[in-house]
Amino acid sequence: MTLEMIFVLVMIVAMFAALILEVARADMVIFTVLVVFVTTGLLTTEEAFSGFANEGMLTVALLFIVAGAVQKHGVIEQSMKKWLNKSKHVTNSMLRFFLPVSFASAFLNNTPIVVTFTPMIKKWCEERGIAPSKFLIPLSYVTILGGTITVIGTSTNLVVHGMLLENGLDGFHLFQFAIVGIPLAIVGILYIFTIGFKLLPAYKGFRDRIQEDTRKFMAEMFVTPDFPYHHATVKEAGLRDLKGLYLVEIIREEERISPVKSTTVILPGDRLIFTGLISTIAELQNIKGLELETGTHLELDDLNNGHVQLIEAVVSHQSSLLTKSIKQSQFRSRFDAGVLAVHRNNERIKSKIGDIVLKPGDILLLLAGSDFVRKNQQSSDFYVVSSMDTPSNLQENKGKGWFSVSVLISMILLVTFGVLSMFKAMLLAVIIFFVTKVITVEEAKSYVQFHVLLLIASAFGVGAAMTKTGLASWIANGLLAFGEPLGIIVILFLLYLLTNIFTEIITNSAAAVLMLPIGLEMAEALQVDYMGFAITIAIAASASFITPIGYQTNLIVYGPGGYKFSDYMKIGAPLSLIVMTITVMIVNIVWF
Repeated sequence: MTLEMIFVLVMIVAMFAALILEVARADMVIFTVLVVFVTTGLLTTEEAFSGFANEGMLTVALLFIVAGAVQKHGVIEQSMKKWLNKSKHVTNSMLRFFLPVSFASAFLNNTPIVVTFTPMIKKWCEERGIAPSKFLIPLSYVTILGGTITVIGTSTNLVVHGMLLENGLDGFHLFQFAIVGIPLAIVGILYIFTIGFKLLPAYKGFRDRIQEDTRKFMAEMFVTPDFPYHHATVKEAGLRDLKGLYLVEIIREEERISPVKSTTVILPGDRLIFTGLISTIAELQNIKGLELETGTHLELDDLNNGHVQLIEAVVSHQSSLLTKSIKQSQFRSRFDAGVLAVHRNNERIKSKIGDIVLKPGDILLLLAGSDFVRKNQQSSDFYVVSSMDTPSNLQENKGKGWFSVSVLISMILLVTFGVLSMFKAMLLAVIIFFVTKVITVEEAKSYVQFHVLLLIASAFGVGAAMTKTGLASWIANGLLAFGEPLGIIVILFLLYLLTNIFTEIITNSAAAVLMLPIGLEMAEALQVDYMGFAITIAIAASASFITPIGYQTNLIVYGPGGYKFSDYMKIGAPLSLIVMTITVMIVNIVWF
């Protein structure tokens, strides 16, 4: 190995360590490594940042906008609701719901699909006395499986497509993945409906458990005439920084004040609603003029009214809230919402709300204004997955909704028959949406997940460093030395396993970008068709079933389903083995 190869290898190992330890957001970690390569002269500016102009990455950006436009008006959601309500029993419901969802995820970004349908499934399950945990992991898994059917089904497929074009090779056709993807979807869904369904736990959701234990984390205090801080602000009254308690709402006759600000004035007769460690309620009882309402029948539902609503939101991998306490992030003033409780690993965190340091996958129970969902639906900080009264943030306009769907179908047909490339088709679709005012420029910007694009583009540069220094070739030769005597099928298994491990550690797109140079080097050394290696890597990078952190959709359903980390391993490990075996076997038959 040369010194340059050793340097790149050390940097990549350090990158993996930083990602595993969650030192910073994934996109910033990979971008930092790229900056190091540029500043040390290992890569030129053009080599390092070529990924920002890569056709595959730009197509991903356009697909975010197209998917947002299609889902904006809610026609798919409304159609699915009607379709689902016709089902008679659980098996029939699963077939009615998951088959169309897997098909839709072949053409739309699966992250917004899961965000959109998670509250719908939760509500449907709760109305029928079914544990939502029986349906939410399957929702994530079927969208992942559906994404393997087409090139536009996942960002990973498009990224690999873009890398092939950048290397002067032919990219994928729209339905080239279907050779592998359709069998994967069929067998995978059969597993989920049968063995997987039996393995799925029957948990109550976080919100349901909180509702049952309302009195364990909520208390009501009455402001008597003896209170010395009448007409003073919350801060002046010393109710802002209580030990273990948090003032979330003030009920004043018919008025509901929430979230409560430090400048809110307290009046005689106010009912103060606190949340947090109710065992510390003695601190409040020692304040003259505050009486504990011991006979209160306060329920979680009582906080839900026309002005405020209870929201569940899952903290994302890319959240700016990570590594900070809720107080340090100034959550209340920043989002105009109060945190009632935080759930992690199937348990509510029993500590002062403001001191909790958030991690990816944490689910927040929020008391927020009526426009919170509309403002934060596209937030990169968290995924808004439900509200108690399930308010629709979708704008009802069936004409524009069906028009956007027809535009998407038209673009798919143009790509299928070779009239336009995927990039040109998606670009044309976005222009049509702008001209017809289906979406605005501001809405389009909110649909684009810039942190994902930064991660993908930065990973391109890291992959370029591996290729330029010869590290990719060195790793490829090492894998070949072990696998070649055992045959091409063993090499495919090795390549799949390594990619799949990386996607569980980092992210799917980054894993594909790092592994593709190795796959291309192996194909060249073996003098075989590179396409089989490319498809194997793309599918292995997307097929993340074993952990909730490897793929965004798994993380989204983690909290709402009340799952434990081990649940994903128990259900996902057999599915991972099935998907790996089918992929390798079909690739070996078709391309080698």
